Parts: sequence; C-alpha cells; structure tokens
Amino acid sequence: MKNFKEKLALVPNKPGSYQMKDKDGIIIYVGKAKNLKNRLKSYFTGTHTGKTLSLVENIDDFEYIVTSSELESLILEITLIKKYNPKYNILLKDDKSYPYIELTNEKYPKLKVVRNVKKRKNKNHLYGPFPNVTAARKTVNIINRVYPLRKCENLKKDLCLYYHIGECLGYCKLDIEQEKIDKMNKEIIAFLNGDSTNIEKRIKEEMEKSSIAMNYERALELRDMLEDIKITLKKQKIDLGKDQNFDIVNYYTDNNYLSIQVFFIRNGLLYGREKEIIKTLDDPLEETLEYIIKFYDKIGILPKELYVPLGIDIETLSNYFNIKVLNTYRGKIKSLFDLAGENAKENLEAEEVVIEKDEQKRKMALNELANLLKMDKIERIESFDNSHLFGTYYVGGMVVFDDFIPNKNEYRKYKIDSNVKDDINAMREVIYRRYYRVLMEDLKKPDLIVMDGGEDQIKVCKEIIDSLNLNIRIVGLVKDDHHRTNHLLDENNNLIDIPNRSDLFLYLSKIQEEVHRFAITYHRDIKSKGALVSVLDMVPGIGEKRRKKLLKEFGSLKKLKEASIEDLSKIVSSEVAKNLSEYLKEI
Repeated sequence: MKNFKEKLALVPNKPGSYQMKDKDGIIIYVGKAKNLKNRLKSYFTGTHTGKTLSLVENIDDFEYIVTSSELESLILEITLIKKYNPKYNILLKDDKSYPYIELTNEKYPKLKVVRNVKKRKNKNHLYGPFPNVTAARKTVNIINRVYPLRKCENLKKDLCLYYHIGECLGYCKLDIEQEKIDKMNKEIIAFLNGDSTNIEKRIKEEMEKSSIAMNYERALELRDMLEDIKITLKKQKIDLGKDQNFDIVNYYTDNNYLSIQVFFIRNGLLYGREKEIIKTLDDPLEETLEYIIKFYDKIGILPKELYVPLGIDIETLSNYFNIKVLNTYRGKIKSLFDLAGENAKENLEAEEVVIEKDEQKRKMALNELANLLKMDKIERIESFDNSHLFGTYYVGGMVVFDDFIPNKNEYRKYKIDSNVKDDINAMREVIYRRYYRVLMEDLKKPDLIVMDGGEDQIKVCKEIIDSLNLNIRIVGLVKDDHHRTNHLLDENNNLIDIPNRSDLFLYLSKIQEEVHRFAITYHRDIKSKGALVSVLDMVPGIGEKRRKKLLKEFGSLKKLKEASIEDLSKIVSSEVAKNLSEYLKEI
C-alpha cells in the first residue's frame, strides 16, 4: 500500500467526489463525501476486509473534485460512474429488464408487453413493472381474449382471423365508433389498475353463452381464465387503498455483503419485487443510495413516492429524482417496509454460502490460469465470436468477463462489411475495430483475449494486436474431433492442457458458451425483424433512425433494390449508401 500522507494533508474538509486509480491510471472506484479529507483518510488508516481491502491494495493514486453541495457531489459521482464504469462500484445485473404492459396511445389501441421503457417519451400508458414476463404475457393474453383490440402491428388490407373469431373489431375495414373504443380502454385500464369487476363480468357472460351453445371446451377455457385472474389479484393484494402507488427499498447487511429488496406497489397491489446481493465496499447506506440511483436510472420509470431506510439523505435523493422520498413509515407501510427487510435477510442467508464458495472458486481458477500463462494476475477477459447466414451477412460479438463474472454493460455487437465472406476476415475486422478504439479512446484493456478457435483465429488476433503495439495476451479454446473443447493454445502455439473436470475448464467453457450465444442471438434478432428490416440492420452505418427513414421513404425491398446510390444518399451518407447497395445485390 502506498503512503499518501502528504497528499491527504492537502485534501480540504469540503463535499465532493473522489476517484481511486490503479497503477495503469484506470479509475477503479468513484465515491462521494460530505467531508473529502475524512473519507479519503478512512481508506488508508485502520483495518479493512473483503472488497474494501482489495480496493485499497490496488490504489496507486487518487483525485478529487470539490463541489458546493451534497447534491452536486452526488450528481458528479453518478456521472463519473456512468462514464468510467469502475470495477469496485456496484454493478447491477444487466440481463435483468422489467416487463411492463403498454396500452398504446393510438386511434386503434394495441396491448403488448414491452421492456426497456427508459427512452419512451409517453410513460402514462405503461403499467407495471410485473414480477416476470410470464405474468405480464398472461395478463395481456387474457385481456386480448376478452376485449377485441387491434392485434396486428400495422393495419391489414382485409379482415383477418382475429376478426372472424371475435377477438378484433375489424379496424382495417370497418368504421368503429370512438365511444366503443373509449369504453373498452376505460375497462382495460381499470383492470390494469387492479379493478377486475368489468372483465370478470364479461367472462362470466361469455361462459354462460358458451354453455348454452354447448361449447363446453370454450366454457372451460373461460373458467380457467377467470381463475387465473382471481389467483393473480389475490397474490398481489396487500390490503392498501387503490390510490397507493409507491416503491419500498430496504436492506440487510452481514459479513461484507449487502442484500437489497425493492417492492413495487401500484394501486394497492404488489406488482413485483427486485432482489440483489452485493459485495460491500463502503458504508451500507452509501452503497444502498448508489444502488437506488443506478436501479431507477436503469429501469427508466420512477414511482410517485419512494420509501428508503433511515440514514439515507432523503432531501438530496428527492432533489436528484424530483419525486417524494420518505423514510418515515407507520401502519401498513411500516409492516411492508419490515417485510422487505426480512426478505433481504432471508435472501442473503440462503445465498451467502453459495456466493462465498463461488467467489473462492473463481479466485482459485483465475490464479491457476495466471500461473499456466506465467502472468502476474488476470482480471478482465474479452472474448469474440462471429455468426453468419450461409456464409453471408456476418456479425460479430464481444463479451467481457471481470473475475470470471460477465460484465454485460461492456458487451459489444459488430456489423461486418458486406465484402467479408469468411470467418477469418470477419474476425480480423472485429478485432481491429475493437482495439483501434481501445487505443484511440484510451479504454480499459483486457488482461487476456480468449478466442473461440485454434491457430488461425489466434494468428489473426495477434497480427492486429501487434500492429497496434498493444501488449495483451491471447489464448484460443481448441476443440477436438468431437467438437469438444479440450485444451488451450497460446499466441506462440503452445498447447496448455486443462483437466475437463476442473473449475478453470468450467469457467472458460462458460465464456465460450456465452460469446457464442451472444453472437448468434444478435444475428437471430436481426433476422426475426423481417426481410427488409433485417437487411437494413445488417448494413454498417445504419442504426434505428436511418432505418426508419429508409423504411418510410422506400417502404419495400423491391423499391430499395431499384433505388440508385444517389437516391439512397439523400437519406444516408454516400459511403453507407454504397454498402447498402452492395448488400442488396446479394439478396
């Protein structure tokens, strides 16, 4: 540990944000403090354990920025965390997105499950978050079966099956009274807000009609639907007033772990909850505050009121979010707050042993890999894979693992030039683009690159890394004749045997599976959007905005193929227009 006595003496007793750096000048932790001098001193005096000890051992320097208020220091801290994504700050589970139900604000409304609602301008027509996507889809399915909403994404030219089975009013051909649509919307919104009176009445009427018509299969289906509604609402009901809309955050901490629970209360219903266990570094209240800000920034929708633990600065948090933040609770709300705390404790007690054991396994596996490769240590690993369709339309994917834990915030997708027709050149393009950017933007370098392949893949990766004068170790995961990974190959073509029952082998296999899944999923996502949209998504330089403009202007694949480069250049740059024209010739 370095001695910072002289530098610490110059730190003022003022609020601000501080940044810890490692020997490579990389910011590894960002914090805030009411008193910078006292907070920074605390890291270099006394005894530390767990994550804090690991941080302190890696601090080579620190910087700080003085602010005029605690709110300013909080905003600065969060801004810097977003910018640098420091290793020791809280990392949320990025694969977690929250399903909402949206009743679209259109002339002919549509009901659907949506995620990633953060960027949506109009959030008044969103309901949730739901406990999981299955619950949300079941709710949408029930409503769509009972109410004849529009089912198609775009209006068809003729009446479809949904109209003929009574699940659509035929908006594409028939003139539907606005009053009828408004009444339907009102009942659907009431149900999504917890009032099932109208929908239950409708289902019972349909059950009676089906029974009279001796359509017993339909009657049974409706009965099950009614039972689903009752069970769902019964599970969610917590005996609060229908106008109650708030979230509760509580925590439990033990043995350097912080367990957090979030309850979502909407219209007197417990819509769902979120739970997370974090290895603690700082004061639990400070870490809980950071978690709250990151959590709501991620999901994109704030509650009307937020109840937080005592000790959290509610004034600063309220000003940051511009909502009502409280830590005084009584009656039923106190019972719910205590319940959230009990759940946090139970979750930590159930998971702590498993988490601790997994952490030990990961450390031992990382040490084993570092020893095999004669490296001081390995923390960050980046891995690459490609996917294609019959040798065309290549895409690339990169995954990042920090201490053998996937860091999904750092994953990257790559559209590959249309002239590329093979795996090696596809990989050459991806590797170059990735590490040229690392070099130019001074991004964090990995300690190790893991290639999903043998000698040829390693060779092309080494060529690029050497040409950029970067010092990064490379290994390949080599498969046997049965397509099973059986050893490592380093950049000098040295074989490194790893027992296939070892923890190291399992962690490396996990990386291999994840990068393969990520690349293939990207390709499938593109293809699933439909022929024209898929083609546009495959062309480098065409993002969502340009894609929408092209679709609006040309409307079909046929018209796009007929368009000249000059026509395309009116919407996209001439270089992108040429790329698009080349892609279109291939299909």
